[in-house]
Amino acid sequence: MLAASAASAQAQPAAAETFTTADLAQACSGKDGWLDPAPPAHVFGNTWYVGTCGIAAILITGEDGHVLIDGGMPDAAPLVLSNIARLGLQPKDVRWIVSSHEHFDHVGALAALQKATGAKIAALRPAAALLESGEPSLDDPQHDITDGFAPVAVDKVLEDGDSVVAGNLAVTAHATPVHSPGSTSWTWQSCTADFTCRMIAYADSATTISADAYRFSDHPDRVAQIDLGLEQIGALPCDVLLTPHPSASGMMPRFAGKAPLVAASACTDYAATARKRIEDRLAKEAGTETP
Repeated sequence: MLAASAASAQAQPAAAETFTTADLAQACSGKDGWLDPAPPAHVFGNTWYVGTCGIAAILITGEDGHVLIDGGMPDAAPLVLSNIARLGLQPKDVRWIVSSHEHFDHVGALAALQKATGAKIAALRPAAALLESGEPSLDDPQHDITDGFAPVAVDKVLEDGDSVVAGNLAVTAHATPVHSPGSTSWTWQSCTADFTCRMIAYADSATTISADAYRFSDHPDRVAQIDLGLEQIGALPCDVLLTPHPSASGMMPRFAGKAPLVAASACTDYAATARKRIEDRLAKEAGTETP
């Protein structure tokens, strides 16, 4: 593990432009649009934010290539590529692209990013078929209210707990089927130059949004998957919590220094808040909610 930590610590780009998370939070102050442009920012160790103000894309750098998590909306691809270049990095050094869940606002740019970088795409088995089809699952409560996206070829199908590897860099996939059937959270160790190391968790969206006519109580298998996913999220190794929608976990206030970036309870608190939401939704459907 020390060798991997050392590699992570040394894999810092000679940034053409340097932005802190405070710079990012300031640039996005009052902006949460899915296509609102944001500068790239250094989060911790070898972990960088390269997305928009309203949709995260995370770059994890390594000496033998990089891993990109999520790409955002289809029109966000040029911004993500520009942000990588602004860090002094070559987009073609991205070895793997992975994703959180199969909705157009997070994977819509993947086809263009794969073409521009030549990277391979990896996904958990439930997500892989959906990424290759370009459509959300028929079992997705949001199927009728979300758009399709450009399909991508999945080069590696993962099982829960598998990792994508680039040299000494390893990013681990966790099945967390809360927001959608293919929802995936990702964890990795990130270290600073002085070998201070933290576990970073990119926990997938934990909201249980649906089309108006959808009743979760009519779909016990989906509710069971949500329960399993929330257990997984709460148990993630998680010193620093990042999420696909920054607003879902108060990322920008934390980036601005208004709350701690490192918090041991971040993932358990995130899961607990989401569990309360689905419990309230089920109570409402049953007509037993309290005022």
